[in-house]
Amino acid sequence: MKTRKVTVWSFLRVLILVLVMLAILIPTLWMFLSAFKPMKEIIAYPPRFFPEKWTFGNFEKVFTRIDLSRYIVNTCIYAVVSTILSVFINALAAYGFARFDFPGKQPLFFLVLGTMMIPFQVIMVPLFLEVYQLGMFDSYAGLILPKLAIAMSIFMMRASFETLPVELEEAARIDGMKDFQIFARIMIPLVKPTLVTMIVLNVNGAWNDLLWPLLVTSSAKMRMLANGLALFAGKDTTMYGAAFAGAVVSVVPMMLLYIFGSRYFVEGVATSGLKG
Repeated sequence: MKTRKVTVWSFLRVLILVLVMLAILIPTLWMFLSAFKPMKEIIAYPPRFFPEKWTFGNFEKVFTRIDLSRYIVNTCIYAVVSTILSVFINALAAYGFARFDFPGKQPLFFLVLGTMMIPFQVIMVPLFLEVYQLGMFDSYAGLILPKLAIAMSIFMMRASFETLPVELEEAARIDGMKDFQIFARIMIPLVKPTLVTMIVLNVNGAWNDLLWPLLVTSSAKMRMLANGLALFAGKDTTMYGAAFAGAVVSVVPMMLLYIFGSRYFVEGVATSGLKG
């Protein structure tokens, strides 16, 4: 009887997971396939899941209607530079909280964690005013600098550092290594899963960032991919195929990033939750 209950529960659990997976995959597949459909098939009724006639015209159209190549370059610069700087700064801060004792350490750490409870919409106006007054409006500096310190990244890296034995650092100091050398050469390689998790989350956040670039940039040359596609879809509301093609261009890099980093991503989330 107990075995039967376990079997029924296992079946229901698998069924729920399959339904959730289909609810996520079907719209995504529809988007991908619609990017290769001509307009008459996209608006046809009853709708067809697979295209009868495959076409790349939608991709040509979205690249000619808007400066998509420029948007991609801007987004890559924003995502890569902000991720490199953010990971470095947050990892240093996390290492300091995990390994060094200083006055006010715990209150300061709780203050950092408290910023996670503040919605971005609450602080976006003060941030915008700071960027504008410092002369960084409509520039990469204005985009990147205010987004470097991330409380969640500090929390995850601190938890990972605290799982490592202190004896490693003591042995390194006996060998004559300085604190930064210990951090860079010993500690960082040992928290690789959490580091990859931070990279994935930071790149994904910057790549899909819509609100902040919309606030601090005004010229078309500084427009990000998410902004450009949103404005394109809002302006040319009947160009469904081109909108689907632009969405595919935007989604594919993040899907590939997660596929290659998924093993470290799952391991990093699990490890960073062991000790907080």
